[in-house]
Amino acid sequence: MDNQLLTLSKIFTERLFRIPDYQRGYAWTEKQLKDFWNDIQQLEPTHNHYTGVLTLESVPSEIYCNWDDDVWIIEAKSYQPYFIVDGQQRLTTAIILIQTILEQVKDGEKLNFTDRADIQRRFIFDSKDDGISRSYVFGYERDNPSYEFLKTKIFCERSSSTSTQETLYTQNLARAKQFFTDRLVDLSKSEIEVLFKKATQHLLFNIFTITDDVDVCVAFETMNNRGKPLSYLELLKNRLIYLSLKFNAPDFERKKLRGTINDCWKAIYHNLGRNKEQPLDDDRFLLTHYVIYFGNSIVDETATDEHMRYRRLYRADYASDLLENRFVPRNVTSDAPPEKRITLSDVYQYVSSLQEAVETWFKMWNPFESDFPPDIQTWLDKINRLNMPSFQPLVLVFLQLEQSESNRLAFLKAIERQSFVMSLINRRYGLSFLYDINPDSLQLAIDLRAGKLSSEKVTKHITDITSGVVKNNSFIRDVATRFRSEGFYQWDGIRYFLFEYNLDLQNKAKTDRPKIFWPEFSEQKKDYVSIEHIFPRQARHEYWTSRFNKLTQKQKVTLRDSLGNLLPLSRPKNSSLSNKPFPYKVDGKHESTIGYRFGCYAENEVAKELEWTPEAILKRGLKMLAYMERRWNIEIGDENQKKAMLGLDFMK
Repeated sequence: MDNQLLTLSKIFTERLFRIPDYQRGYAWTEKQLKDFWNDIQQLEPTHNHYTGVLTLESVPSEIYCNWDDDVWIIEAKSYQPYFIVDGQQRLTTAIILIQTILEQVKDGEKLNFTDRADIQRRFIFDSKDDGISRSYVFGYERDNPSYEFLKTKIFCERSSSTSTQETLYTQNLARAKQFFTDRLVDLSKSEIEVLFKKATQHLLFNIFTITDDVDVCVAFETMNNRGKPLSYLELLKNRLIYLSLKFNAPDFERKKLRGTINDCWKAIYHNLGRNKEQPLDDDRFLLTHYVIYFGNSIVDETATDEHMRYRRLYRADYASDLLENRFVPRNVTSDAPPEKRITLSDVYQYVSSLQEAVETWFKMWNPFESDFPPDIQTWLDKINRLNMPSFQPLVLVFLQLEQSESNRLAFLKAIERQSFVMSLINRRYGLSFLYDINPDSLQLAIDLRAGKLSSEKVTKHITDITSGVVKNNSFIRDVATRFRSEGFYQWDGIRYFLFEYNLDLQNKAKTDRPKIFWPEFSEQKKDYVSIEHIFPRQARHEYWTSRFNKLTQKQKVTLRDSLGNLLPLSRPKNSSLSNKPFPYKVDGKHESTIGYRFGCYAENEVAKELEWTPEAILKRGLKMLAYMERRWNIEIGDENQKKAMLGLDFMK
């Protein structure tokens, strides 16, 4: 290690930096950005701040000779090219800050007595003979999706490329630039000059250059678990690239595998981050694919205890299996045990399967942005709203293998029905489990993928299991007991049920105009409600006391949380407004549109009532249970049994 501490200005002197393919992308979020910003802001103008070690690897000529845009600056100007092994996040952040500062300086202006163009030449890019060619002093390798994004969206440069692929990492780059832009906008020119000097001359680094006898992939994995830890997905990519170098195979085969790994991870990061509002969790995807791909080998058939039998269905254990048991260097060697040995072809097939799966995974979670037919989109959306992760491996395999629209639709309807029934029974009848993934559903996915079961038999199995549960003599009794004890408001499925009930009213109105939207309806906001108790919890107004005064306190509590008294709101409402009398709730304030009369279809239905009384709550509750019976093919029973389920059998 170089014991001399270097500033950014010194570090960016005749050096060219590239982030290699085994590195993760830019992972810093607002928390790390705030820490970085505060470190600079709190730094006294005459003091220095030790920022850490920057670990580099010299790039050999056989690699940089393929960098068409950079060979000239390496050979003609004697720039030394380096891969960044550790310190990428800090260095990227510093460069984004410098670029953002440069955007506050007009062409021809100076910053700390230095021309803007000279600063840009040192930290951002240099031009060959002041022409159109650019050699970026800092950046990603060309085949990284972040390469084009950094160039065009962060450095604001033109590109001949027709597309800029966005990923979770490119979104982080954009957020970092916006973070600094928001903080610079109110600074004066002199304050910006002080900030620039601190960033370029007072942040100090040690430089450590890795020697040829050190495996850089191993060094990367070890070093980058400091600071913000690497995700399992990031660790897995690095590990597979490392293994690709270890196979006893022709160079072109190893190069092909490495390219396939990079293409796969491009596809993964692109699809996981395509929906910027709701990026997909990489752990969940990797776990789901893991249980599908490795199938029966992850179930410990020798274990007598269920916890041990399915322990790898837990997130941490799946990662340990991948990184400590399967994809390890010892399994690449010729003397590895046959049952554990992995070949170049094994890794290629695994990576190819990951890439195929992530395309379908995105469609599963974003059905309305997919090419699925409308009915499939609708039922996938319902399953996503139920938020039952237990069926995700089975749904993924089914959509990958079964192309018949009618078979897909029948399957999704069966999954949706069983998921709803599960929400009613709450860990009973063998349908619930302690794991992220239902073992029965997992076995169906494994058998379907292996060709042991047809898609029709899978759907029939799910349907039969659900029907067996709802026809069980004790099923309705146990559901009724649960709701009598807990009320409907605490039910995990209440939002889904009310949303579906409102959709049914919309269909009856023969209109396509939605009046309630799931993201807003399902969001939990302090002091706001999206499900309202029509008869309120704080029922002190004379309107309520005069109509409910003959009831005991226990009966009032039961009525408040009974199904017929719960109403989905088209827009979240301040919880204090829930205590108003019924006429106010129906019409809202004068010239206001917050009343039931102006809300969703369920609100419109309630607005037709002249009074809100215990009898109105019972009447609406019975109607809603009748809908539940029709919608999910559940036989609740006669009116007395429905009253019991509502907890209102004390009413005549």
